[in-house]
Amino acid sequence: MTLTDNTPHITYHTLDNGLRLVHIATASPVTWCGLAIDAGSRDEQPGQYGLAHFVEHTIFKGTTHRRAWHILNRMERVGGELNAYTTKEGTMLYSVFPSQHLERAVELLADLVQNSVFPADELERERDVVLEEAASYRDTPAEAVYDDWEDLLMAGSPLGHNILGIKQDVERFTSEDCMSYLKTLYVPTNMAFYCVGPQRSDKVFALAQKHLGGMNHAAPLRQRTVPPVNEPFQRTVQTGTHQAHTVIGARVPHKSHPLRHATMLLNNILGGPGMNSLLNVELRERRGYVYTVESTLTMLSDCGWLQIYLGCDPSDVASSVRVVKRITTRLANELLPARRLEAYKKQYCGQLVVAADSTEVIAMSAGRGLLYHNRVATVQQTIDNIMAVTPHDIVQAAQWLAPDRLSSLTYH
Repeated sequence: MTLTDNTPHITYHTLDNGLRLVHIATASPVTWCGLAIDAGSRDEQPGQYGLAHFVEHTIFKGTTHRRAWHILNRMERVGGELNAYTTKEGTMLYSVFPSQHLERAVELLADLVQNSVFPADELERERDVVLEEAASYRDTPAEAVYDDWEDLLMAGSPLGHNILGIKQDVERFTSEDCMSYLKTLYVPTNMAFYCVGPQRSDKVFALAQKHLGGMNHAAPLRQRTVPPVNEPFQRTVQTGTHQAHTVIGARVPHKSHPLRHATMLLNNILGGPGMNSLLNVELRERRGYVYTVESTLTMLSDCGWLQIYLGCDPSDVASSVRVVKRITTRLANELLPARRLEAYKKQYCGQLVVAADSTEVIAMSAGRGLLYHNRVATVQQTIDNIMAVTPHDIVQAAQWLAPDRLSSLTYH
């Protein structure tokens, strides 16, 4: 499968302060630009759980130059948006806007990461919003079971706590806590600037130099360690819900591992978005055990995990789990026929092509790629890597999901 006609023009640059930049040229009248920051919930210390997410919320609440209202309206008044999100080891701060307003966006993003003051009165109001967000997840078992499974899988490590944090910590965060976190981790060598739009690359890089070139914070003093592999667990929690919500899965390779592309393909084969995924066919179409089944893959810098979610009647949980184990065991012990594997590859690569039609997907992938790999992988490069996966690679990837490695958590 070849996409040579759609290969984007990618240009890189690095500022003297170490901030890496990437511009992807498009013909769109809309531009996405932002900062990818290598700072997430795994960088929090005990007593700080939820601080990364709290800073993401409150960074919009005031700078030395602007009040919250002015920040809120800066991009909105020209039809744009300003947003952010937090993950286990990263934060994305970005804007989307009509392309003629690039400098407005770059200047605003620069103001936020350099001059945020986290006013105490604004923090109090946003604190309630953050706590309500956490409560809403706890009230949704289909969401909470994912987070609690991850916490159990990663127990004893900085990855073993929820991104949203814990109530007693969030209630204590101060302006000083937020500013200290910002100055420690939102630094040039720990960030990457990305822009996807029709501008000339030299103009984009000149604006980045103008507004972000003056940052001179030192590299962050931190050390991430590979989380230990814990003993598998099988737990059931009574929640009083009519439907059972089960997550079953295991640790898998990290995002730079030689088997990463095989693991990505395996995840799609098992429970990707296609109705013909193995688990959907076996559990829903043939047996009627589940209402929902899906597989999701998380790959971090030094570890990863694959989760299979089952939504079903409590009486069907045990049978559904047995089917999952039977399928992963077969994949770990039997080579897929070449023709069948080629069909799986073709389907997954087609999904990649469809996803790449979204400028948002391109922009976020560019930010993460530059931040973690110092390069942006094009769709064609990813397709080439997927097409190179062999039946032996799938067997090796599936062995991470052997029955004696699987952990499960059920809410019902």
